Amino acid sequence: MANIYPVILSGGYGTRLWPLSRAALPKQLLPLASEKTMLQETALRVAGRVELQPPLLVCGDEHRFLVAEQMREIGIKPIGILLEPEGRNTAPAVAAAAHFLLARDKEAVMLVLPADHVISDTDAFHAAIGRALEVALGQGALVTFGIEPTGAETGYGYIRRGTQVAGFDGCYAVERFVEKPDAATAQGFLDDGNYSWNSGMFLFEASRYLEELTRFQPRIAEQTAAAVSGRHGDLDFCRMDEAAFAACPSDSIDYAVMEHTRHAVVVPAALGWNDVGSWSALWEVQQGDENGNVLRGDVYTDNVQNSLVRAESRMVALIGVQDLIVVETDDAVLVAHKDQVQQVKKVVEHLKNSKRTEHLNHTRVYRPWGYYEGIDAGSRFQVKRIMVKPGEKLSLQMHHHRAEHWVVVRGTARITCGETVKLLSENESTYIPIGVTHRLENPGKMPLDIIEVQSGSYLGEDDIVRFEDIYARAESA
Repeated sequence: MANIYPVILSGGYGTRLWPLSRAALPKQLLPLASEKTMLQETALRVAGRVELQPPLLVCGDEHRFLVAEQMREIGIKPIGILLEPEGRNTAPAVAAAAHFLLARDKEAVMLVLPADHVISDTDAFHAAIGRALEVALGQGALVTFGIEPTGAETGYGYIRRGTQVAGFDGCYAVERFVEKPDAATAQGFLDDGNYSWNSGMFLFEASRYLEELTRFQPRIAEQTAAAVSGRHGDLDFCRMDEAAFAACPSDSIDYAVMEHTRHAVVVPAALGWNDVGSWSALWEVQQGDENGNVLRGDVYTDNVQNSLVRAESRMVALIGVQDLIVVETDDAVLVAHKDQVQQVKKVVEHLKNSKRTEHLNHTRVYRPWGYYEGIDAGSRFQVKRIMVKPGEKLSLQMHHHRAEHWVVVRGTARITCGETVKLLSENESTYIPIGVTHRLENPGKMPLDIIEVQSGSYLGEDDIVRFEDIYARAESA
């Protein structure tokens, strides 16, 4: 029996879930529908199954440490974390994964899964995988999973199924793919009974996908082959050749292959599936209280119905309203009617056009050693809280334009400042002059918290010259 390799695609930025989802911390890396992140839920959904191999993850370079840490937290060791030098959509990402898998297993079967979907019926999910595997191996089919619609949804693409594939129950030839319809058309699809929602999940032999990709988009097949052939290891990650991947056309797997191949098969299934593409979708997939409200954080409500309220950093109170989405973070607040949440992307565009940063980072910014978060800032100063995980260390570095004062508020710090190395305990402090090589380490077994006060003519994060970095970040000098 061929081995099935889950390929989890963890790219994208989830702009419709702003202000929680941002470029540096997108929705797949957030705990939205449960206490675990969506990536973790996706990986756990395919873990511990005899018929499934450990997953292969595909993600952007900027998210690599978060992805690795989240897998470590749930005890899953992927067979690889394949880094995309830049986003080129799903067809190249899946092609790169196919080349990577075929280098280790010529009969590899790929189960392609976005990292940011909710599936509540895992038994039905694995039953659908079994049906898809049979037709993929028996017919060389490229299988997509169709979701049995529960309403006239205008936010999803649709698949019309044709005749059943002879000898394979529950498997149908794809008659056509349909773009997101208007409300009347969606209702017609629902009434017809032969349409499924397009889930964006697939199963096929890696070699068959590349055959069809070569037929319809040879440039993608060629460039991803070159990118994977030129790969090299970087800690626990696999870096593809940047120039080869950058020369790859950007296209989705649907447009590049599935809408053209004569071997597309759909397996319809009722999975309790949702792509959580908006705040209203997140409200739908969570259990509300007796008033239909989904509440998280320090929230007070009075005479409120059918609303989602999420407070991340302070108390939020709502009185006498209904059908609202309210999301509070420490630097932005979203208030929207549930019917208007698709317009959130316009806010993100406004932030981009205004050259603001609230769509890029939260005030807490994660790093492989821990995180830092802004507390205060002025024209020539800023104050940060820095948390360093036990046993971790920042790079050996220097700044051209700023000095730093550090105060230890929890734990023990090992400080390198020029030629001096010393230990600091709680309530002790030190000073790092401009231009002096320095490093911060946590030698202890508990998190290290320090307050950092920066002062100088320029305080940007790009004023860092790295001389040594255990995380092998590319900007090291």
